[in-house]
Amino acid sequence: MTTQKIQELEPRTLWGNFYNITQVPRPSGKMDEISKFLLDFGKSLGLETLQDKTGNILIRKPATHGMEDRQTVVLQAHMDMVPQKNNDVKHDFSRDPIDAYIDGEWVTARGTTLGADNGIGMAAAMAILQSTDIPHPALEMFITVDEETGMDGAFGLQANFLKGDILLNLDSEEEGEFCVGCAGGIDTTMTFQYQQTEIEQGDVAMRLTLTGLKGGHSGIDIILQRANANKLLFRLLKEAVIEYDARLACYDGGNMRNAIPREATAIVTIPSENIDDFVDFVKEKEKQFIKEYAGVEDNLTLDITKCDLPEGLLPEEIQDDLINAVTACPNGVFRMIPEVAGVVETSSNLAIIKTDGKSVELNALLRSSVETRKEELAEMFESLFSLAGAKVEFSGAYPGWKPNMQSPILKTFCDVYERKFGTKPHVVIIHAGLECGILGTNYPKMDMISCGPTIKHPHSPDEKVNIAAVQKFWEFFKETLANIPKK
Repeated sequence: MTTQKIQELEPRTLWGNFYNITQVPRPSGKMDEISKFLLDFGKSLGLETLQDKTGNILIRKPATHGMEDRQTVVLQAHMDMVPQKNNDVKHDFSRDPIDAYIDGEWVTARGTTLGADNGIGMAAAMAILQSTDIPHPALEMFITVDEETGMDGAFGLQANFLKGDILLNLDSEEEGEFCVGCAGGIDTTMTFQYQQTEIEQGDVAMRLTLTGLKGGHSGIDIILQRANANKLLFRLLKEAVIEYDARLACYDGGNMRNAIPREATAIVTIPSENIDDFVDFVKEKEKQFIKEYAGVEDNLTLDITKCDLPEGLLPEEIQDDLINAVTACPNGVFRMIPEVAGVVETSSNLAIIKTDGKSVELNALLRSSVETRKEELAEMFESLFSLAGAKVEFSGAYPGWKPNMQSPILKTFCDVYERKFGTKPHVVIIHAGLECGILGTNYPKMDMISCGPTIKHPHSPDEKVNIAAVQKFWEFFKETLANIPKK
């Protein structure tokens, strides 16, 4: 660990912007402070600064001398971040700044997400707008709202708001990779309605808490086969109901649709004569889960403690239907892209399950780069949960981004990268969702590409950004802007 300040890292302007961004609360759905921060930033530079009715921010900067004949470039990022923290960390994402620090070759945060996704992209775009000695064409810094929870900003963009010819999406997370396509997605909500039933006389309440999982981005990290807290805990609940007469009272697992759930808690009631055996059973399940995920989830912990009796229980029929549906629910990688080695085509993430005493609501994010495969997976969810008695609804569908391997900006990027670094970059299609597919519906002629420095484990408290990769990305970024094709 080092005492060097983040603001002292090179390039200083970029890192200074990033540090300032970490001090502004910006969880998805809470965009007021970061919006004001960006509006004030643009106005302080004397640049044309706009905000559309959706809340997106647009700042325009004229071309530098000699670059007026180049195509206009949109520098695009999103302003929100995923709020995830370890259970032992006290942090209010709506009020508290991120406690970011340098850890060797990385910048990370203490016990929370860092927000490099997509704070680094914003910081880089801001640094270009601040520059007085970097040649570039006419620029539009376009920052969207609430990308992480539904790509609201991209969906709300009006057709004539942007004037650019090329869009550089700054939301990729591997230096040396240029993304030219991504998966589409759809949110799935399953709801069971119920009236609580009474607790059996003599039963005792126990709280089950599963923590310590890595979680991560439900697109990028889904291929890593990490544990899903909801799927694990419901495996236990199914056996607990059958073998120990357990009854489910309430449940809370996961909190973001695009993050693999890291923690889950359930309160169950157990006949008092079964308590000792049930505690032993839970400890054995903990050992089983640890063994199953050895080398993947090294900090998995399953705790059991007595607690106060809840107000009531899920009706037994609802409980059983819920447990069976969750146990059977597809989760994780569903299909790989046959033509592209190592890239996921279709996946699902059973992200959130919560009870409130009247209903159980489950949320899943389904992704696929093939629209009909996404529809197939959605039909599986609808069939499964409808049979279990739940109401199934779909929302927030967004299209994938179809790659254009003949893209002029892709050729420019590859030429500049190989000339500058002596190696060829990787051109990729990713399983995560990017806003390019949505933005392309209103701007079908805009040439698009996505790039960025190396960020590991976004959407989890292990998130970190590589310092050297940021420096390399910055040098490439500047060189690319100086080589934008003519109009």
